[in-house]
Amino acid sequence: FAALTSLVLSSPVIETREPLVHLPLSRRLKTGGLKLIEHDQARARALIAGRKSKLGKRASENVTVENQAVSYVATVAVGSPATDFSLIVDTGSSNTWVGAGERFKETSTTQCSGQLVEVEYGSGFFIGEECTDTVSLGPDLVIKSQSIGAALLSEGFEGVDGIIGLGPVDLTEGTVQSFPGGSSVVPTVTNNLVSQGTIAIEVVGVSFEPTTSDSALNGVLTFGGVDSSKFIGDLTFVNVTTISPASEFWGIDQQVSIGSSTILSTTAGIVDTGTTLVLLATDAYDQYVSATGATLDQTTGLLTVPSDSSLVNLDFLIGGKNFSLTPNAQIWPRALNTDIGGTADAIYLIVGDLGTDSGEGLDFINGMTFLERFYSVFDTTNNRVGFASTPFTNATTN
Repeated sequence: FAALTSLVLSSPVIETREPLVHLPLSRRLKTGGLKLIEHDQARARALIAGRKSKLGKRASENVTVENQAVSYVATVAVGSPATDFSLIVDTGSSNTWVGAGERFKETSTTQCSGQLVEVEYGSGFFIGEECTDTVSLGPDLVIKSQSIGAALLSEGFEGVDGIIGLGPVDLTEGTVQSFPGGSSVVPTVTNNLVSQGTIAIEVVGVSFEPTTSDSALNGVLTFGGVDSSKFIGDLTFVNVTTISPASEFWGIDQQVSIGSSTILSTTAGIVDTGTTLVLLATDAYDQYVSATGATLDQTTGLLTVPSDSSLVNLDFLIGGKNFSLTPNAQIWPRALNTDIGGTADAIYLIVGDLGTDSGEGLDFINGMTFLERFYSVFDTTNNRVGFASTPFTNATTN
């Protein structure tokens, strides 16, 4: 099994080219008073409930993204003349929309359909009109006639302008409603990059790097391939899970252990850039709490320990390979403690309670704090997800 699901970088399906196109990002931490765990749990509930109810080309281009504690954000230009929007990079949804902060402006390249578009994210939502327009992710990543939601009303997106959706295209099903009725699936950004010949394969490589600063440039997206300078060794790929509802997203099967104890037997969950923490099913979370001796901090909603000496590696077995969050990687960046309402010298942990017991078909979410320690690849062409170690996997940053 491991031999079938683990493929190395030399696979002809994943390509790189030089020079890669990099767009700088900055990190802005803004939670709007909402605890990180509350945000993530609300998002998880919405993801699970929503899917259960519905069931001559350049090789690659890079787009930089920034970490906002709850989200990574990329600058995306829309229209001609273009307006720049700060959009959350979200692998857990697939619609791209603008207008939460900076309002959408129609230009010579805009065509609006009169169709209503609406997406619920648990911790927020938007309602607007579906349009198409020219979208630029960078000088060499220009998309013509990209579907864009022009928000008329939104909540939960203070400090950003909307979302760029990098999830599977089926997640757009039913989000656009025709007048007087009907619905459709709309092509995503990555769908159109391939169909318009800008990239050869529908692959997005993601590099997030842990930081102790709100404004550090610490993320890069690579469209159409991977950036080999961002990871160490080989990529390990695993097929998207067949277990629903995780299979509707970038879902994978994994086992989770702490020390010598397995706390979550092999089961399905998702990899999600829009979730901040690592969320485990309640029964696995309770075992993690017991193993670490952590207690719940009422102010932040996060687990806390008096000393990091109580922590050991938290291991994720994916595709036959072990990916370990070291004790340091399980700690929220201490320099950002006060930004989340915590005490400056306290030790807060990045593992949270998903809110449901295992066996629900979505038993974990590997969120931003996991992805900051590993390079990840979202490969639509081959219906798989890949991971590799980075210089930050074992780094001491907290």
